[in-house]
Amino acid sequence: MNQADWWRGAVIYQIYPRSFFDSNHDGIGDLNGITQKIDYLASLGVDALWVSPVFKSPMKDFGYDVSDFRDIDPIFGSLAEFDQLVAAAHEKGLKIMIDQVLNHTSDQHPWFVESRQNNTNPKADWYVWADAKEDGSAPNNWLSVFGGSAWQWDEDRQQFYLHNFLSSQPDLNFLNPEVRHQVLDETEFWLKRGVDGLRLDTVNYYFHHPQLTDNPEKSEQELASFMGTKSNPYNHQRHQFDKSQPENIVFLKELRQLMDRYPGTTTLGEIGDDRAAQLMGEYTQDGDKLNMAYCFRLLREQTGTEFIRRAVEEHEALLGDGWPCWAMSNHDTDRVASRWSASPRSASGSSLSAQNQRAQATLWMALLLTLRGSVCVYNGEELGLTQAEIEYEDLQDPFGIHFWPDFKGRDGCRTPLPWQSEQPNLGFSHHKPWLPLWQPHQALSVDLQEAQPDSTLNKFRQLVAWRKQQVAVRLGQIKFLSLPEPILGFTRTWNSETVVCLFNLSDQSESLNLESDFSNYTDITPGNDGSPLPAQLNPFEYLFLQRR
Repeated sequence: MNQADWWRGAVIYQIYPRSFFDSNHDGIGDLNGITQKIDYLASLGVDALWVSPVFKSPMKDFGYDVSDFRDIDPIFGSLAEFDQLVAAAHEKGLKIMIDQVLNHTSDQHPWFVESRQNNTNPKADWYVWADAKEDGSAPNNWLSVFGGSAWQWDEDRQQFYLHNFLSSQPDLNFLNPEVRHQVLDETEFWLKRGVDGLRLDTVNYYFHHPQLTDNPEKSEQELASFMGTKSNPYNHQRHQFDKSQPENIVFLKELRQLMDRYPGTTTLGEIGDDRAAQLMGEYTQDGDKLNMAYCFRLLREQTGTEFIRRAVEEHEALLGDGWPCWAMSNHDTDRVASRWSASPRSASGSSLSAQNQRAQATLWMALLLTLRGSVCVYNGEELGLTQAEIEYEDLQDPFGIHFWPDFKGRDGCRTPLPWQSEQPNLGFSHHKPWLPLWQPHQALSVDLQEAQPDSTLNKFRQLVAWRKQQVAVRLGQIKFLSLPEPILGFTRTWNSETVVCLFNLSDQSESLNLESDFSNYTDITPGNDGSPLPAQLNPFEYLFLQRR
């Protein structure tokens, strides 16, 4: 693998800047906060830092509503401080990836301010505008992810505009070549500043069907098998015409041509679609579009050996020569330490013990780090942070406020990181944080875990360091083994090297006839130091074997 392919098999650490570390003590994390913690980040052994949006924004969706693609919002710092972060990361051997939100802008972006004035101005066609139906209603039945119609009436234009998310996030019109050219220019601004990659938000949403055809409703069978939130009407449609259009492929090729002018850079696309596995393949195959893509398959509530196996195998079958990236947590979903801890429960049906909670959190990291592909780790996941409980009056997320209490939003996974167990606000800030810290996170703080050799944090470091030494795990093929529940197992193979990965997904010890099944293998689990093969797997234990 040449140096330009650093992203292949990389461990990418996602930073949610508002909640990482507050250096100026205004209650909001910032760029200098990331720079001040660069030694901690380097100590994790990860390859790259994905920094969620820090661009100028009215923060209606906390940075995913950009009002200036070429500047830093003052709450996070300045362009100079961004450059300092890039330099500090590079000095430590860390790559920097930024979140590019190209599908839409803020309604306060100068482009939209001009576009909404009338239908004759130079940017009149830069957004998706449409006339009302004869009865004055929206142009079609398309829905917003955040609830309600995807169309907003504008008094100035006397037309509707499309917004797949908040009404303050109007969609750019990618059918207009001027728009495509301009967003590539905005992207190149950051490539020239030395960023190493782009995480592309909602990468399959860029194009819509020009005829604005109604989306069909899902059948009862489709709804029954749907793995997302059924309380949101958005998930009751088949999104055949408002996203994932074939024209997207053409733009991704244009983007790749730009990226190829900056050797060593990479792209990671976020795909939200019922056909995510198919799109991951289409968007990453043939080396002329995205380098890698990830979807929400392992970000759902379902778990268990059969679910995980089916999810990975279905994606593998459709990837071809494309490259996957896997994530179990991010800023949009409940943290995996809580989301998957309820299943399986202990045999008695009671909650897991604190010891088993730690073991399970480490197990999920071990599983994530041994799947084929690159991986994204969300800040706090290395600590085993659980989903925080947020009171309604403390909610900040408009998504959660709209759907409360059926859906509590995304604030519970966005609370600030606990750095010091005995400091005010757990060391995040001297000021009241933008979201409250959750008291149970005190026992999971960085300073406490640093002092515990077997903590989730130190186990994570151990696993990442081990992964770097295992070419079969970073780059090899994956094949699942037929093993009895609740044991999940697969092999990772690169040339003549094979690693067997075994995981006990239950809180009970499970017998496995390792001596007969794997008599030609040796234990290479980090920390085991070549121990004899065990007769059983302990609760939430993982085991890695290599052929002698």
